[in-house]
Amino acid sequence: MSRKRGKNVNKLLPALVVALFTLLVAMIAIYLVYIGKLPLKDSNKTPQTSTETTATATVSVPTGTVAENTPTEETDKAQEPTESTNPDDLMISWKNPASFISKAAMGDGSIKKTFKDGNIRYWRLVSNKVTSGYNPSYNLAFGSPKMYSELEGVTTFRGNNYRTAPSWGKADVKEKKLEIVWTHDIGAVSGVGSYWPGAGWTGQPLLAHWSSDVRKVMNINNDLKDKDLVEVIYPVFDGHVYFLDMETGKESRPKMNIGFTVKGTGMVDPRGYPLFYTGQGLNENDGRKGSFKYRIFDLINQKEIFSMPGNDSVAFRQWGANDSSALLNRYTDTLIDCGENGLVYKAKLNTKFNKEAGTISINPTITKYRYKSSYSSEQGIENSPAVYRNLMYFADNGGTIQCLDINKLEPVWIYRSGDDTDSSITLEETDEGVFLYTANEIDKRGKSGAKANCNIRKINALTGELVWQKDYSCFYQNYINGGALATPVLGKNDISDIIIFNVALTGSTSDGTLVALDKKTGKEVWKRQLDAYSWSSPVDFMSKDGKTYMLLCDFKGYMHLIDPKTGEDLDKISVGGNVEASPSVYNDMAVVGTYAKKIYGVKIK
Repeated sequence: MSRKRGKNVNKLLPALVVALFTLLVAMIAIYLVYIGKLPLKDSNKTPQTSTETTATATVSVPTGTVAENTPTEETDKAQEPTESTNPDDLMISWKNPASFISKAAMGDGSIKKTFKDGNIRYWRLVSNKVTSGYNPSYNLAFGSPKMYSELEGVTTFRGNNYRTAPSWGKADVKEKKLEIVWTHDIGAVSGVGSYWPGAGWTGQPLLAHWSSDVRKVMNINNDLKDKDLVEVIYPVFDGHVYFLDMETGKESRPKMNIGFTVKGTGMVDPRGYPLFYTGQGLNENDGRKGSFKYRIFDLINQKEIFSMPGNDSVAFRQWGANDSSALLNRYTDTLIDCGENGLVYKAKLNTKFNKEAGTISINPTITKYRYKSSYSSEQGIENSPAVYRNLMYFADNGGTIQCLDINKLEPVWIYRSGDDTDSSITLEETDEGVFLYTANEIDKRGKSGAKANCNIRKINALTGELVWQKDYSCFYQNYINGGALATPVLGKNDISDIIIFNVALTGSTSDGTLVALDKKTGKEVWKRQLDAYSWSSPVDFMSKDGKTYMLLCDFKGYMHLIDPKTGEDLDKISVGGNVEASPSVYNDMAVVGTYAKKIYGVKIK
C-alpha cells in the first residue's frame, strides 16, 4: 500500500512544481507592475519599435523637488543614434525634377542637360583634361551640420556645411549689454582704383580652440603654449593673417604676410589639423601687382605648402579672385572650393599629419567642374557653397542657382535667380523635407534703372521647386549694391519658426530693412527699418538659459545686440567704422574687423 501511494505522489510532483513556479512568476509580475517597473499592457495602443521609443529621466531641481519626465542632456544624447561617418551610407539617390527634358553628350566632351526653362552644359576635368566618363574613385558625402567639425570654434564661413553656425557654445547673458574689451590694429591697402581699410565682406574671423597636443607643435608664443587657447585667425585687407588670443587680443604668434588682400572668409581644417586655407580678393597692393592664388598654409611654422592659380587656364573667366569660403570633408580628406573664375574645385588632399614628429604634408589631386548656363554667360561664384550629403548648392554672378551632385560632378537642377547672388545659401532638413533659403541683390537689373526687387526665396532642395517668394524693392548703386549681400540667420531652438534677412538700400541709398519671415509661409513676422544698411551677416547665438540672441553690424559702425523674436535693440556700441565683415561668437566673446582698421573683441554681458 505505502509503495503504491509513493508512486502516485511521484506522479504529482512535476505538476505541483510547475504550478508553484507559475504562481511565483505571477506574484513577481504583479509586484513589478505595482511599483512601476513593468508597464501594464494597453490593448488600444500600437506597440512601439525600439527606434520609436523615447527615454526620460528624473532629475533634481534647485528647490529640492523632483521634476519627473524631464529629459537630461545626457539622456537626449543617449537617444540619438550614432551618425555614420562612412560616405557610402550618407549618399542620397536623386532623380531629375519633372522639368527635366533631355541629357546629351556633346562633341567637345561636355554634357548638355535641358530643363523646361533653360539648359546647362558642363565639363569634368581631371588633370586639366576633359573626361566624358567621369567615375570618382571614392564616394563623397557630408554628414549633418553638427558633424562637420571636430575642432571647437568657427572654422569656415557660417561654421558648417549648411552655413548655419556663425557661433559656438553658449553665452552667459545677464545684463544684455555689449562691452569692447580689446582692440588690435590692422592696416589698409590701395588697389583696383579704391582704398581698402581694415576688414571687408564677408570677412568672418576664424576661431579655433586647439587641442593641447596640436597647440604645442605649432609656433604659438611660448607663454601661450600651456594656455587653453582659443585663437583668432583673421586674414584681412592689408595682406596679412593675424593670430590673436581671443581672450586678450594680443598676438598669439607673428602675423603672416601673404602679400595680397583677402576679402572673404578663410578656413581652418575642421579635423583640428594645423592647416589654414584662403583665397585672395585682390591682386594689387599699393601699386604692386601679383597673381591670384588659392593657398594652403602649414600652421606648424606658417609656411605655404600648396597653391592653385586663380587665373586658371581652363576657366571661361580670367578673373582669379576667391571670396568663397571652402569646405573640407573630413571623412574623405577632400577640399571643396568655388572660384570667381566660375570653376568648382574638388581636391583630394592626401594629408599626412604626424603629431609626434610635428609634421604635416599634402599632395592634392584636383578635379574641376566647369559649366555654361543658358540663363547668362556671366561667370563667377562669390558665395560659399552649402552641402546636403552629396548635393552641393551655390549661386553665381549671372543669376543661376545650381544643385550639383558633388560626388558625380553632375548638375541635378538649375534655378533662375534673376540677378547676381552673393549671399550664401542656407540649408535646413525638416520632417517635411530639405529646403534652401536664398536671396539675390540688385546688380545687373539695377544698371538699367534705379530700383528692382530683392527676391527672397525658399526652394525645395531636392527638386528645385519654389516653395515661396518674398520681394523687397531696393536701390542700386555702383559698387554698393542693394538687396541681400548678407547670409541670413536660420532660426533654431526658440526661434525655429523664422528666418531673418537684412536687405540693403530698401528706402534710400543708405538705409536697409531687417525682416523675420515665417519659414513655412514666407509671411512677415516682424520688420524693422534700419537707419544704416548692412552687408554684414547677422549672427545668432544661444544663452545658457536657452534664449537666442543676435548681433548685427552696419555701415555706420555700430554693433547691435538684438532680440530676434522682435527685432528690437537690446544694446548697441560703436566699433569705429563701416562693418562689412561678419562677427564670430565663441561663448561670451564676439570678434569682428571694421573699416576703423581694428579688430574688436566684444564681451557679451
